[in-house]
Amino acid sequence: MKTERIEQYEFICEALANKKGLDITAIDLGNAAAVSDIFILVTANSETHMRTLLEAADEALIKYGIKHPRIEGENSPHWRLVDGDNVFVHIFSRKGREHYKIEKVWGDAEIVNYGEPYDITVS
Repeated sequence: MKTERIEQYEFICEALANKKGLDITAIDLGNAAAVSDIFILVTANSETHMRTLLEAADEALIKYGIKHPRIEGENSPHWRLVDGDNVFVHIFSRKGREHYKIEKVWGDAEIVNYGEPYDITVS
């Protein structure tokens, strides 16, 4: 079952899907993390694709009303982060996604996987 918080940020998942983001996953951290309520993870297939996904997430957050999303790791080849206060968008290369395994760290959280064409699997 999707949580209300995940549903609140689905517009970001849609923006990433529109730019052909791979393996889009939303994680509701609940009260487990002080830094953010929701993590959204997406995998890119190239450096250019990472940049495109970063721009899509940034633009979606700005349209939503987050005035100045912070961007970390803009030149990293494996992991970039868009910080939208209550939601963090993690953009990975394939190698970065395999290395960091964020889903495993938050295994007890509500996790929603968005497949293609934007199907939903809840675990």
